[in-house]
Formats: sequence, C-alpha cells, structure tokens
Amino acid sequence: MERLPSWLRQHLAALRALLVLTLILGAAYPLLVTGVAQAVFNNDANGSIVQKDGKAVGSALIGQNFTDKDGNPVRKYFQSRPSAAGDGYDPLSTAASNLGPEDVLDVLPIPGAKDDEGNPDEGRQSLLTQVCARSKTVGELEGVSGARPYCTPDGVGAVLKVFPAVGTPTRAVSANQACPATPFAAEYRGVKVECAKPGEDLAAGRTVPVRGPAKAVVPADAVTASGSGLDPHISLAYAELQAPRVAGERGLDVARVKALIQQNTTGRALGFMGEPAVNVLELNLALDGG
Repeated sequence: MERLPSWLRQHLAALRALLVLTLILGAAYPLLVTGVAQAVFNNDANGSIVQKDGKAVGSALIGQNFTDKDGNPVRKYFQSRPSAAGDGYDPLSTAASNLGPEDVLDVLPIPGAKDDEGNPDEGRQSLLTQVCARSKTVGELEGVSGARPYCTPDGVGAVLKVFPAVGTPTRAVSANQACPATPFAAEYRGVKVECAKPGEDLAAGRTVPVRGPAKAVVPADAVTASGSGLDPHISLAYAELQAPRVAGERGLDVARVKALIQQNTTGRALGFMGEPAVNVLELNLALDGG
C-alpha cells in the first residue's frame, strides 16, 4: 500500500482531532454539565423562576419594572432601580450605559429639527442630567426632596459653560437649561448667567459643574443603573424610603411593611462583601400575599 503524503496525513490527523474534540467538548461535556445542573441545581439552572399561583411571574435573578401600560409607577408596589439594558431589564441587551462621571453636558434638542429617520430631535441627556431627573421624579413619588448636589431645581445637571476658558469670565451659560428656562444661578463671578440656546456650540467654554448646597435624600441606587442593567435588588435605604408610600396605598401599618422588607433582605455575600439588599419582586409578592 502506497504511503500517503505527509501533508495529507497531517490534514487527516487534524480532522480526526477536530471530530473527537467536537464530540467531547461540543456534545458530551455540555450534556454532562446540563444533567448535573438539572439534578443538583434545578431551580437555579432554569433561571430561578419565581411563581405565584402556579404561574411564572419573574426571576429572582433579573429585575423588572412595576409600572402601568403608560410606564408610570404602580404606587402600591416597591419600585426597582433604573435599568440601561435595552428598554429595561432585557437579558438580551444586558449592559450599563457606559457613561462616566465626566458626562455632564446635554445635547439640547433643536425645536423643529428631525433626526436621520425623520423623528423629532430629542437631543441627548448626560449621565448627570439622567441622575438629576430620576432624583426629582423619585422625590415627587415618595413625597421627599429630590434635590441633589450638582442638580438644578428643574432636574438637570447644574453645569456652566464659562467664556473665555482661561482668564476673567465675560460670559456664562447654564449649558443644560434650554431657553427660555430661568438659569439655576443668577450670576457667576459677577457675570449674568444665560440660558442655553439649542444648537449653539459651547465647546470653547470652560465646563464648570456647580455643586450647590443640596444634600441627597434619594439613595444612589434609585437614580443609577447597575453594571448589568438586570439587578433585581435595591438597597435597604431605597426600600425604606418607599415603605410609607406602599403602606399608605395598601392601608397597612408602616411597621408591617418594614418587617416584610427585612424578611426579603439578603445579607452580604460570604458575610463581608457588598451590602444587604432587598429583592424587589419577592418583596412585592410578599405584600400581595398579605
């Protein structure tokens, strides 16, 4: 029998290795792992599905919104933290907003302008303005102050653009407050502060965030999305902030609601990592159960 050429023998050996490894790693190993997971960790392996009256109502691992058809919070339920995953808590779009602390300048919408698809220009909110707007909304919902450092009373980032960038100011613009809004500060170093004209290029100015005297009552997790966008938990502070509203809507004693919060609070991971957290879905189900 004639000996095969070396190049052909090498290709056949590679093909055999491919087939063997495909069977082992592409079929046998996944089947083994799946079988062990189903046998030992059945609930976790199937998504930690939470059921009520025999019907799946969510997952203990993935957050969800408790809103009506118009997107408004249902007042008798505890609200989750914001989500940047798709339209909210979409497992196929899990992601953070990728906006950092230096993202403080909005792109103001230009009245009458349209985007590339013909839709009205909506501009772009900076991370700072998103936080400010959420804080204002949560404050109104919970009946507390939504004021926050670096935020204007109308819920946008308190940021000035000062001209010239270096030297004595001759002009100051409240960059995130579109005219005819009243600027959050009357003047800056003796210069009258102007409202911003949509479409005006302010890039040449110096960016000056203004902290202001406000202290935040609304917790950080009520105004910022988690890294995955899927976090099903909120902090104890945010849960306790919502307790009076939920108790009032349900005609319950606040102490009863706070007891349910404690019952649905998980401790620190391994006893020392992170902070205690409240699973919103399980808490709301506990409330519905009486």
